[in-house]
Amino acid sequence: MKEKRRQKLKSIVYAMRELNDFSTDDAKLVCHDSAPSYVTRTINQLVKNGFLDQYRVEGKSKQTLRWIDHQLDKLDQWIAKQIHGEQVKETPETDRPREVLLRTGADKLTLENLLAILIRTGVPGESCVQAARLLSNRFASRLHELPDAGMNELKEISRAIRKDSYCQIMAGIELGRRIALVKEQLSEEQIRIKGSDDAIRYCMKLFHRLAFDGKQEQFHVVTLDTQHGPINHHLITVGTLDASLVHPREVFRPAIRDAASAILLVHNHPSGDPTPSKEDRAVTRKLKEVGELVGIRVLDHIIVARESGRSLMADG
Repeated sequence: MKEKRRQKLKSIVYAMRELNDFSTDDAKLVCHDSAPSYVTRTINQLVKNGFLDQYRVEGKSKQTLRWIDHQLDKLDQWIAKQIHGEQVKETPETDRPREVLLRTGADKLTLENLLAILIRTGVPGESCVQAARLLSNRFASRLHELPDAGMNELKEISRAIRKDSYCQIMAGIELGRRIALVKEQLSEEQIRIKGSDDAIRYCMKLFHRLAFDGKQEQFHVVTLDTQHGPINHHLITVGTLDASLVHPREVFRPAIRDAASAILLVHNHPSGDPTPSKEDRAVTRKLKEVGELVGIRVLDHIIVARESGRSLMADG
């Protein structure tokens, strides 16, 4: 039955394919063996799916149709989709998400294809591809919220989201997060803070969320090895920065524990303006003096904020 429908649709599409700049009436003439209403529905679907362009010619009352050249090699895929729907088993093997991954690599897959692979199986009336499209449309502009979505929330978007598919999506996200974290840590091992520009760049990346979302001032210390590569970072205080509140003992204790050769002082300005205050400069002077005494150099003091990062050492 499906093969019969496929041949019928294919004969109409390929008959129209021979026409250039044609009208619906022209198409009905060359497809005279098919019902006019079926030809019209087929044309409307081809226009909707981007295979036919529709425009009006001056002096003619009806719109003219023209094939979009770069889409023509996809006509057979389109015909198959009209007949079989979007069930993966009915899709040409070369177009299935897993086959695309094996052929081109995971990094070439769309968000929709990645989700389809994770969802894996659909339910009657809704394939994993359709479910993936629904999720992709919902989260395309806010992908960062997907890891926090609950199973019921995703199930409201697609009936194909069940316990197993939800677990697969969340496990995939968490695995990707852990791999990204390891890669970031490995890249940090290669970082060397050679000057204020390096320090600003590193701190704006490391404290990105603090710079953009911090509601209170936080004072951190980044410990550095003898080559000025980052070892670790430590939160020291939360609250308005003041020389009397930032005790050298609390600042240099983690540096001594990490066997650091130098440190970066880092704090945020929730106002978004990285301009140093008098208190910022006073804290820097005090900690530099202590650092010279204990043999751990204060390499720089970086202020992170929405507008940009700022180095107190570069400011003099």
